[in-house]
Amino acid sequence: MPLFRQLEPTPDRDGQKKKKCKNEWAEDEENPSTLIGLCLQSLAENMKEMWVKDYAQKYMDQYFFRYVMGPFSSLPCELLEELLCILSSRNLLTRAALHLLLLPQLSCLSLASACSLVNANLCSLIQIRCQNLQSLDLSGAQNISAAVLCELLGNQCRLRSLYLAGTLCDQRVISVVCRQCPKLKHLDVSRCLHLTPAGLLPLAYQEPLVKNANTLNSLLALDIGLAENESVAVAAVAFLLLSLPGLQRLAVEGLGQACVLIQNRQFEVTEEFTSREGLPHLKDMWAKRTQVEHLKDSSLLSADGDESFTLEGKIDEWLSLERHNDASDTAEINEWTGTSGEGYGNDGGRCRDCNGRDSVTTSLKDVHGLSLDTLEAVGKICPDLRVLSLDCLQSNARHSADNFEQATMLARGLSRFSGQLHCLSLQFSGLMSDLVPALRASGSHLLSLTLEGIRADGHTPLLELIHACPRLTSLTVHLDPPSTNLDGDDDAEEEGEDEGLLSNLPCLPHLCSLTLNFSLDERQMKPTLCWRSLKGVLWALLRGASVLQKLSLIAVPCRLDPVFRLVLNHPAKPVGALDSSPLHCLRSVSLNRSDITMETVVHIVNTCRRLSHLDLNGCWAMTLSNITKLQYKAKRRRHTLQVTWT
Repeated sequence: MPLFRQLEPTPDRDGQKKKKCKNEWAEDEENPSTLIGLCLQSLAENMKEMWVKDYAQKYMDQYFFRYVMGPFSSLPCELLEELLCILSSRNLLTRAALHLLLLPQLSCLSLASACSLVNANLCSLIQIRCQNLQSLDLSGAQNISAAVLCELLGNQCRLRSLYLAGTLCDQRVISVVCRQCPKLKHLDVSRCLHLTPAGLLPLAYQEPLVKNANTLNSLLALDIGLAENESVAVAAVAFLLLSLPGLQRLAVEGLGQACVLIQNRQFEVTEEFTSREGLPHLKDMWAKRTQVEHLKDSSLLSADGDESFTLEGKIDEWLSLERHNDASDTAEINEWTGTSGEGYGNDGGRCRDCNGRDSVTTSLKDVHGLSLDTLEAVGKICPDLRVLSLDCLQSNARHSADNFEQATMLARGLSRFSGQLHCLSLQFSGLMSDLVPALRASGSHLLSLTLEGIRADGHTPLLELIHACPRLTSLTVHLDPPSTNLDGDDDAEEEGEDEGLLSNLPCLPHLCSLTLNFSLDERQMKPTLCWRSLKGVLWALLRGASVLQKLSLIAVPCRLDPVFRLVLNHPAKPVGALDSSPLHCLRSVSLNRSDITMETVVHIVNTCRRLSHLDLNGCWAMTLSNITKLQYKAKRRRHTLQVTWT
């Protein structure tokens, strides 16, 4: 294998179209449908025994090569990235393989699934060889210090997406990113315990890069600064909101409280924080944002080049650190905005300008880390939300509100986003029926819904959920099973099904992913089968979702044999179901700790020809002999089937 130094990395071709790391053939990795896919699969399978063997034995630990020529140096960027994706997804990525695949043409590098391989030496190779990266994912890499991260990122001026979740990232790294990555659009620093909310402030206000401060439009920073004072965190988030108007996605603790602070203009509680950090006061930032929005709405931002009235000039002047405490500046702002300068006024809790509308709004469309008691303020500050993650348990702990009161507040808060929410995630400890009004208020356009902590109270609320959210493509529900038997004697014989009754049940025709996870004490071997009427809901969901690809039914409190017999054999269809075979697109099934027999499993395997993964862990009716026979049968299928069972 020829190895030698290369003086300069190969430059990217101008205008070269970048692809994602997945091609059409990747939908079925076991049986690629193209010659390219087959070749890449062969490369991945023989990587250790053929392609890296010589390098690993003779060179890897003996020398430090700035560049390695061959055998992959001539691969185009798209194929190189696809090969890395295949190796990562199959846990075949090794240190030697990385040494040969870290090449100048790479624009996307994800090492999240091989984070144990990331060390200081590997980062040095990335820094030297991969200077054209636009996306870098080092999530979970705990073996590299903040200093190593700073050195690596100091040479990545083309980065647009950076994922550092769960690393040792701190404020020094954020400062380097601000200075050296001016094109950065997306940053993920969640679970970085050495980083505090105040450590994010360089993203919002870095004097040498004020003109580039608004390029960031996505910031994920959940579970950081766990020991940080809550008021400091809220003040830092409020400053981010006011100084980064281009943010469209934000996940950080204290976001809801920061919206309340801005909405009520309680800026005096943050003055100590802003003075200590050397930042402009939030009341001045609020006035500047108010003026910017007023100028935009009044169509005063023209392209005439009027030097005495250019927005950039005014903003640069107002945001000057040396003048932010000057009383004359405050007077100028007050005169410009028409405010008195004292208290800024509060019209019924709503920040309004001279036109009587909300004076400060953000561009946020995707927010996480909110509590129920802040939802109203968030709705006013962030009127264009499309994705919302809400924890109602926090509000319950603070205010001891009962579940019905919480559900009422939730329905009122979500009604503000009626017809615009696409994704909703809720943590709620009440009954499913309590949530129905909130879902009716917001679910008409929902594509993804996640519910956690819900308590089951019959099948009717689940049917009402389906009615309220007809466009769902993903549904995940974690709920507690009924505490009592909802259907009387659960050992009763199954009776013939009423086709008319089944045909009137609703469905979700566009559903691609379904998860119903019933909580179960780990000490219990199996759930109590106390909810036979759940069969109708499951039939409506499974029979009506013709494009379903992923199914998880965990610890279901009813027998699954009659459910799947009904889905696969009964001719009836729910209202609105497409005219196609049931479950023909299914690829992954998990039936953990559920009551299902070998006969039904074989029926599922025979019917779902695209099925590639079947999880039967904890299914007590299955035996080792059953699993052995099933695996033997799976080997004869065209599509490889992986069966897991314990």
